[in-house]
Amino acid sequence: MPPATKKRTAIKTDLFADEHHRKKIDTLGDPLAEIESYIDFGALAAEVDRVAPRPVSPQGGRPPYPTETMVRILVLKRLYNLSDEQMEYQLLDRMSYKRFCGLASAINIPDRTTVWTFENRIGEAGAKVLFDGVSAQLLKRGFIARGGQIIDATLVPAPKQRNSREENKLVKEGAMPADWKPAKRRQKDTDATWTKKHGKSHFGYKLSINVDKKYKVIRKIETGTASIHDSQHFESVFYTLNTSRDVYADRGYTSKGREDWLKDKGYRNQIQRKGTRNKPLSECQQGRNHRIAKTRARVEHVFAAIDQMGGKMVRTIGQARANFTMTMMAACYNLKRLVYFQKAGIEAF
Repeated sequence: MPPATKKRTAIKTDLFADEHHRKKIDTLGDPLAEIESYIDFGALAAEVDRVAPRPVSPQGGRPPYPTETMVRILVLKRLYNLSDEQMEYQLLDRMSYKRFCGLASAINIPDRTTVWTFENRIGEAGAKVLFDGVSAQLLKRGFIARGGQIIDATLVPAPKQRNSREENKLVKEGAMPADWKPAKRRQKDTDATWTKKHGKSHFGYKLSINVDKKYKVIRKIETGTASIHDSQHFESVFYTLNTSRDVYADRGYTSKGREDWLKDKGYRNQIQRKGTRNKPLSECQQGRNHRIAKTRARVEHVFAAIDQMGGKMVRTIGQARANFTMTMMAACYNLKRLVYFQKAGIEAF
């Protein structure tokens, strides 16, 4: 019998296949490499270490992972909306993730517990300095707030709690049902609240932001629960360093006291008017609202971009961790915005 011929295949094997794949990724364009080239993660890590110093055990033991590595992991986790478990898997599976985090040659990869522990250690203060750190890098490149400020809020859903009316009543009073065991209590979010919008009920938290008209960069944020009215965060997110005196917001923020306050401070009131049942808006007021809406809509682009990073829903339990997540949403949005400016060659002016 003639010898069997080897079946031909397009698959080629090589001991250095990983290196070929890396070169191919670089040729196609690795978005994480772009982020690395424009963002100073060393400076961000230094700020985190300042507010949340790395623990040092007097008895030795295994040293912690570098803060910069963990900060990069947090950025990846938020950009792609990954859970701690998914983050661990992707770090093991994706060479681009490993390279971005400086773990390409590492045998040991941070696991889900390590990521969770780091988040809890730096807390809200750590997330806030990351937001402020990215903002500082924007300002360093000249992207100051211009064109006026736009204030708005968005609902951030949390996993709905399937409680009875009696249980919800106790939670509102700040108590816990007696039959909830410790394990169940840890899984119950007693901080998030319900609210109605456009006739639909929503459970979770609220993120209020201040965006400048020129660059659509988030300048200030405030967090709270869903039941807090949008207007209650107005003063908290007001940004005094915008080069323009125009202040834009939707009709939910209008009030006589706020109009007087803006006038006294020398700001131009660009808040939409709100009609009532007995006093509808005039044609002139409707036209003003329409003109303002064209500019105010720019803030919706910001919320849409956050949605594109995997959605605004928080998987965490409790106000503190929700605040951490929402602050990281804003920080990573600004980070992507800075990368876009640099990549597109947009000059600040």
